Amino acid sequence: MLDRSRRGAASIGILFVRHSRPSGLLVAFRAKKLMDVRIRVMKRADIPAGMRLKDLAGWNQTEADWERFLDASPQGCFAAETAGRVVGTSTTIVYEGRFAWIGMVLVDPEFRRHGIGAALLDRALEHLDSLGVPAAKLDATPEGRPVYEPRGFVAEFEIERWVLARQPPLPAVVRDDALAALRPILNLDREVFGADRSHLLASLDRDAPELTLLREEKGKAAAYALGRHGSRADHLGPWMAGEESAAAEILDEFLRRTRRERVFVDIVKSNRFAEKLVRARGFVFSRPLTRMVRGPNGYPGRPELLCAVLGPEFG
Repeated sequence: MLDRSRRGAASIGILFVRHSRPSGLLVAFRAKKLMDVRIRVMKRADIPAGMRLKDLAGWNQTEADWERFLDASPQGCFAAETAGRVVGTSTTIVYEGRFAWIGMVLVDPEFRRHGIGAALLDRALEHLDSLGVPAAKLDATPEGRPVYEPRGFVAEFEIERWVLARQPPLPAVVRDDALAALRPILNLDREVFGADRSHLLASLDRDAPELTLLREEKGKAAAYALGRHGSRADHLGPWMAGEESAAAEILDEFLRRTRRERVFVDIVKSNRFAEKLVRARGFVFSRPLTRMVRGPNGYPGRPELLCAVLGPEFG
């Protein structure tokens, strides 16, 4: 694990990490004062602390999203704690035993640059290795790649966050008989994503059924999308379509149904038409991300069919 040389240990900013089983990792660093940071399993009682951290980072998650992480992986979400205060988090979700997703690596700005984020990442990887999960994936910012690459992560494909800011739209009326059936979406999503994530997508559909969209051709699912009501914006994703006309139809219907002034979407950069479609509707580029994988990528799915991913926190 992470362990820096003890030479010059009296100087400011020296970090030590050691195992302290069964309680997990214990991080101690010298700053203005000596401080112990314990990394432990995250509990539901920590959700308000997680919300505080994501607000400090300007992220879009809700309490329902934290519930999704903890429901999916009750022993695989972690909190960094010092003096009774949660100052960092990381989450994992294992998809069908094929690969896992790492997300929500957050550190309180007051405690950054002391290796806490790296220790949270290492604890997540240690957990996944103990389960025998063959591969781990995540979406990295440019600043995060230097942390992930030494741990064996390599680039899979590029993603871009685009943001739409608009006048408040008129409330959309969505009849019950216009709500999409979820089962055809779940079957196709397993092929496109590379693993089953039915439980997660079903929870999104329960929270925002009006944002679940399906286009069928000859009785089969040909394009689909789901959405989330985030704390700062509605989020479109996953958004899948093999043809531009179907992708445009899904996007326009999503924008008609969402009532928020801001909409986020994380498009696959190599997609032939996703950028063209969102740009034409007023979205602007926000930031780049890189999907990365550690271990054998035996189940890559079919990313060439994806206009947009579900999101950096879920995959």
